Amino acid sequence: MDSWYVYIVRCGDNSLYTGITKDLEKRILEHNSGPKGAKYTRSRRPVSLVYSEEAASRSAATCREYIIKKLDISRKQKLVKQHDTQDRDQP
Repeated sequence: MDSWYVYIVRCGDNSLYTGITKDLEKRILEHNSGPKGAKYTRSRRPVSLVYSEEAASRSAATCREYIIKKLDISRKQKLVKQHDTQDRDQP
């Protein structure tokens, strides 16, 4: 079974962009260099990964992406902050 990921990047203008992918490293590289990055992020480079979560399928990733995109900015920032805190707590 191939994993999918839901991710959030922080753009150069401090805005947040949410997407899905099977390869996080490759997708962030695409956002930062080249025509395969999302139209939204192309004019807001550089981007940096600030949140990701694994999903069991493309369908599950798409559903979670939709939920995250519907959150207001303060809830998205809280999600990012919680994720950042969890990363620092891991050995």
